[in-house]
Amino acid sequence: MTLSLDELLAEPTSGRSRAVLLDSHDYAQSVFLQGKPVPWQEPMAYANFFGQVQGVLKSDFALLSLDRFYAQCLNNDARLQAAMGAKSRTGFALRTLLNDAETTAFVIELATTFSQTQRVPVVLQIPSPMQWLARTHAFSGSADVSGLDADSAENASMYVADWLRGFAALPLVAVLLDDRGPIVSAGSVPLSTYSPIANVTDHYRWALGQRTGDGVELHGSARTGAVIKPQFWSADTAVLPDGDFLLGEVPREAVPERVLSRITALV
Repeated sequence: MTLSLDELLAEPTSGRSRAVLLDSHDYAQSVFLQGKPVPWQEPMAYANFFGQVQGVLKSDFALLSLDRFYAQCLNNDARLQAAMGAKSRTGFALRTLLNDAETTAFVIELATTFSQTQRVPVVLQIPSPMQWLARTHAFSGSADVSGLDADSAENASMYVADWLRGFAALPLVAVLLDDRGPIVSAGSVPLSTYSPIANVTDHYRWALGQRTGDGVELHGSARTGAVIKPQFWSADTAVLPDGDFLLGEVPREAVPERVLSRITALV
């Protein structure tokens, strides 16, 4: 039986006193790929790349950064760009992106291969609905995101919830909404706004969390995650923050020897 996130946080399989979720994507591209493009379009190659990184950094969870996957899609797919810009209505671009059958089929294949090849529980990271709206809003013909508000984000969460159902067969332990990114006038939208997503994650028994620059909030749980500051990876004197679990993003420019040394401090 697959353990829940709450069980994994209570007793990390790594033996650490607190579970650690590492976001090492940018660092890994710099160090392991020597700056070459991440092999997003080859699911097995991507899974092998991540597995190599995981073998060295030993995160308690495997973070599949679909936010980054979709970012490169938007940069490189002229067909998708044109479809998203067909109408100027708020949310149309995001809904079109998530409803694109070709892209969705591929991303589910990617996530399936990833889930089948990793040896630690998988966390799916996507932008929060508010951030996904802000990042796709330019396709509506305007870069002005000042009109986006909590109602816009709640509406967007329905699109995201429908899209997440495509991952129903995968043994995900959690979905993590990344709320960092473009600043909108509405400010940060509370996790409770995204009830359509929570209904889906509850149904599939996935945990739901929201990541900010300061920490991680979990839906329906008193446990909170604390963010490891960037200086931790370069200074032996840097201390770890208080929190029930830790989330750390290894800087792209971090020195590999220093990173390996600091990994041992995550006890």
